[in-house]
Amino acid sequence: MTSGIRGPAIFLAQFLSADAPFDNLKNQANWAASLGYKGIQLPTLGPQCIDLQRAAESQTYCDELKGICAEAGVAISELSTHLQGQLVAVHPAFDSLFDDFAPDHLRGRPQARTEWAINQLKLAAQASRRLGLESHATFSGALLWPYLYPWPQRPAGLVEEGFAELARRWLPILEAFDEAGVDLCYELHPSEDLHDGATFERFLAAVGDHPRAHILYDPSHMLLQQMDYLGFIDRYHPRIRMFHVKDAEFRADARSGVYGGYQAWVDRPGRFRSLGDGQIDFKAIFSKLTQYGYQGWAVLEWECCLKDSAQGAAEGAGFIERHLITRAERAFDDFAGVTTSASRNRGLLGLD
Repeated sequence: MTSGIRGPAIFLAQFLSADAPFDNLKNQANWAASLGYKGIQLPTLGPQCIDLQRAAESQTYCDELKGICAEAGVAISELSTHLQGQLVAVHPAFDSLFDDFAPDHLRGRPQARTEWAINQLKLAAQASRRLGLESHATFSGALLWPYLYPWPQRPAGLVEEGFAELARRWLPILEAFDEAGVDLCYELHPSEDLHDGATFERFLAAVGDHPRAHILYDPSHMLLQQMDYLGFIDRYHPRIRMFHVKDAEFRADARSGVYGGYQAWVDRPGRFRSLGDGQIDFKAIFSKLTQYGYQGWAVLEWECCLKDSAQGAAEGAGFIERHLITRAERAFDDFAGVTTSASRNRGLLGLD
């Protein structure tokens, strides 16, 4: 009997290209399987992995996708709408840059772009249901990020209104996921309004503790914010339904800190690293997730500023495999167990 953690799996977003083996799902599935992965997490923007509209509408198409993966020896772990989720809520300061994530005909039309993004999430709910998936990965988007550091002082009510508007946009999406029977998991990520426990709690309150609002746990983003990423599991484990296995390091620097000084990733005190090259205590993470009965996938996300993606992917499957824990079926001291009864227990306590 395993711990319930499934894996290893790999998120394909950082690998996609027009060239084989990253040009279509069959090649991607065969590539991942050849490295020892058992699951692949699919981005949904672009044609390389999945036609999201078609997947939402056609069970036959979804069965074909599952068949392609099964033939290669992998499963689809989850779908991702990180980029579309980002477009659900965009502050005007970022309109031009985030237009690059939208279809050409929506550029310069922020309201239409938001409506398109919301529809994309609803399609993802239906596609996930047809694929038999339990969870879905996304970003929250951001209306408040420009006001993160309060100078000048934030006006009273600004943060509350920001989260109220975020909730208004996401509630219909959460309802669509509820109807589909799929958990919607927000990756808590700097540059998103949901980037730590405090912001997730604000959002959860704003959506009325919605039963489908959950967390994609990625400890790298917490280490770079100097958070207690292990204590986070203790506090939020009931809402953790997805897991990105990504390493990072933070080395205190006299020139810059957690904000990075506008430097390239390789020059920052806080950097993403390939698995095993950073400071994250994955033994403790896998232990805590096992202890709390986490049932989802362990998914490699490669974002190293030094190591090539091919090397990172090749090393990642074995790294995750070595951290999976087979949950003990009995206590280690069962051999010394003694018989008892209610009356004997009272006697041992000197009560009878």
